[in-house]
Amino acid sequence: MTVGDSHRRDSDLLRELEPIVEVNLDRHLSIAKEWMPHDYVPWSEGRDFAFLGGEDWRPEDSRLDPTAKTAMIINLLTEDNLPSYHRVISQSFGKDGAWATWMHRWTAEEARHGIALRDYLVVTRGVDPVELERKRMEHMSVGFEGQTESAIRNIVYVSFQELATRISHRNTGRATNCPLADQLLARIATDENLHMVFYRNLVTSAFEVQPDETMQAVRDEVMNFKMPGAGISDFLRSSATIANAGIYDLRLHHDEVIMPILRFWKVFERTNLGGEGEKAREELAEFMSVLDGKASKFVEMRERRRERAAKAAE
Repeated sequence: MTVGDSHRRDSDLLRELEPIVEVNLDRHLSIAKEWMPHDYVPWSEGRDFAFLGGEDWRPEDSRLDPTAKTAMIINLLTEDNLPSYHRVISQSFGKDGAWATWMHRWTAEEARHGIALRDYLVVTRGVDPVELERKRMEHMSVGFEGQTESAIRNIVYVSFQELATRISHRNTGRATNCPLADQLLARIATDENLHMVFYRNLVTSAFEVQPDETMQAVRDEVMNFKMPGAGISDFLRSSATIANAGIYDLRLHHDEVIMPILRFWKVFERTNLGGEGEKAREELAEFMSVLDGKASKFVEMRERRRERAAKAAE
């Protein structure tokens, strides 16, 4: 397929899906609950930093579990790149009609997450605000580029990414040892779940419009999945820390992100695939088997490390 053919197929798909976008946008607006970021911030705990005559941040100021703190920084820095995500989605989905209405609504809802997380962390002195600001400048200066211009691949990607983000936020909240942070992150996770449902439903319809292309997109995005925060400095080291704590790891990625969505789309049950679609499905099945094995191996190694650490502490 030539580049021109690919663009025409994309345009056809977006046009075919627009009525589905309208239905799911209405559904989303009827379910989504308004909430205020300032309600989740304990403003009475706030105090001036040295610039205004107070005291600058000290490590002992933070009441957060150290690993959860790492996860919250990654989560917030990921949210910070919203302008780049907006640009990528706009270029992929278009700037008119129901697609544009959804894109702006999604952006507005996502902006709440960054506002609430930053206000909570700064007011409670949960993290070093100087380090956080420097990392924000560094990360946003790099920006974010999607891996593809394909509309269907981008829709598939955000289906998985929104669910992964929901799970990361929810598990981070539980790990903070702070009831308010847990409540805030649970609220954010609820938004992320609604976003996942929106995109997931579009892919279901795409399977009826372009089954082979959609199956190929699912294969490609599962096999090449990266979180949007992968460009953050020290992301790999932070991800290892988060995985070792069980906040987000390969087991969760396989069991609670990829497989539930594949089951919802009935990926391994579909009968409307052509030759290319069948080939993509076979390659996806093989990859998922390998991923399952890697996830099990990771969990086993983590348990052995924990057992050794427990014995050493006796």
